[in-house]
Amino acid sequence: MATERLSSILSHVTGGSKTGLSAITQKHPDDVVITLAIRTPLAKGGKGGLKDTPLDGMVYKLLVEVLKRANLDPQMIEDICLGNVSDAKAAYYVRAASLAAGFPNTTGASSCNRFCSSGLKAVQDIANQISMGSIDCGLALGAEHMTTGGDRLTRPFVDEILNSGVQDAVDCMQPMGQTSENVGRDFEIPREAQDRYSAESYARAERAQKAGWFDDEIAPIKVNLKDPKTGEEKTVTLTKDEGPRWGTTYEGLSKIRPAFPEYGDRSTGGNSSQVTDGAAAVLLMRRSKAEEMRQPVLAKFVGATVAGLAPRIMGIGPSIAIPKLLSKFKINLEDCDIIELNEAFASMAVYCLNTLKLDHAKMNPRGGAIALGHPLGCTGARQIVTGLSEARRTKKKILLTSMCIGTGQGMAGLFVNEQL
Repeated sequence: MATERLSSILSHVTGGSKTGLSAITQKHPDDVVITLAIRTPLAKGGKGGLKDTPLDGMVYKLLVEVLKRANLDPQMIEDICLGNVSDAKAAYYVRAASLAAGFPNTTGASSCNRFCSSGLKAVQDIANQISMGSIDCGLALGAEHMTTGGDRLTRPFVDEILNSGVQDAVDCMQPMGQTSENVGRDFEIPREAQDRYSAESYARAERAQKAGWFDDEIAPIKVNLKDPKTGEEKTVTLTKDEGPRWGTTYEGLSKIRPAFPEYGDRSTGGNSSQVTDGAAAVLLMRRSKAEEMRQPVLAKFVGATVAGLAPRIMGIGPSIAIPKLLSKFKINLEDCDIIELNEAFASMAVYCLNTLKLDHAKMNPRGGAIALGHPLGCTGARQIVTGLSEARRTKKKILLTSMCIGTGQGMAGLFVNEQL
């Protein structure tokens, strides 16, 4: 171990002259790498295949799949972190689910919440522990049961906040739909542009689903489904995402009524992300440990960062987080082959696409949350799973993920595909 550590330090020192793309694509024993990345199918909230499988059930089923596919002793996984937004009991659930799924009681478990980036934050948490030498191997999860709900405020903030004179503090109470209308109005993003963008997202998801591109990232799961009318239960196997609506067109989307008429007339149920249930898992370890255990290295975790902005326009967060992250590693957008940018609303997706001058062909090539769904705590991990699957299929190297975050934040993550 001491020899490996010294070798790693020396390689970092001797490779110090390399910057940018050449630096992040170098391989070192201390790298944090991903050896498994899978997810459940994404199901419609309230009426889909996961409506009767609550958070602990989804997490348990996914953990069982992780152990089936990982081909390693569960005791090697030292910690599990679950990103989740809506359930205050998430830490209970992930700990109990991990034990029931076959992890030993020596494997730790926790939950984290940074709204829609929670899945990526869980990955960052595990990666940071590995980088610091606290653990050698850990599992990051992102999961959300939006059927249950619970992500909205149940009361106003206390008077000290509301009367503080700080408008940003008060604006943290704005519903997400209102912030979307703010973005559309403030930055003059017309309804037509949002609907046309959304039609393309649906078309890409349809193409990917028909071609079977999602199959290698989805772990089919068996669930019990209750008929809401008769109460009859049946067991079904979920294998595909339920969000894509084949044949969706701009013309059809343009006829949908505004979803938030009290705030504006540009965001609709057709050009906003879907209410969705789902879970994703990313297994990370030190490269030297992966090689020692003969684990397949799918990708290298390069880094992630967060950025803040005015809460009332929280949707444009990626336009701030992405440049911040890329500047840290001295690369530019042209170096990125695939960009998974969460489509919370078409308003923010179009803004980020235009403001960052992104190549639309690189952005969400399999469609995004408008077509696939946005299970809040899951998305940050789901983007990694989907992005790496697409990178493997197309033999692309650099994956960038990003999302906006309620209350005015943005987060971004950077990865190097090694399955070329």
